[in-house]
Amino acid sequence: MTDRKPSRKGQCRCGQVQFEVHAEPLLTMACHCTGCQRMTASAFSLSTLYPSNGFKVTLGDPVIGGLQGATRHYFCAHCMSWLFTRPEGMDDFVNVRATMMDDAQSFRPFIETYTDEKLMWTTTPAVHSFKKFPLPEDYPTLLAEFAKRHQ
Repeated sequence: MTDRKPSRKGQCRCGQVQFEVHAEPLLTMACHCTGCQRMTASAFSLSTLYPSNGFKVTLGDPVIGGLQGATRHYFCAHCMSWLFTRPEGMDDFVNVRATMMDDAQSFRPFIETYTDEKLMWTTTPAVHSFKKFPLPEDYPTLLAEFAKRHQ
């Protein structure tokens, strides 16, 4: 039996920033907020939450873009692809843009957030929908349900 953690790779559009993830995803999500719509030039952003200690940039130096606040959005300085986010107050986690992963086809949103701002024609296969973000006390149950469904 092996203790090897799963390994996934990803990169920006031009390949100047690359990263690896050596951890199981904790949660997958689609965010419909207008900020994500504008930063992705799309109807929503797709992301996967991982423990920070399982995420590593392996090539290049991402820069902070988007809003310049406590939540830090990281981009490739050359092609400006939005790669990952370090959410405010959640230093133990990194939220990776699922579409930047080499195996992006395997990611489906488990939850969707900011549905009160979504474009009316947008639908996702998310199991749970929230008008804003889930309440902090909702996350343990959501994480447990996601883990059970993705064993």
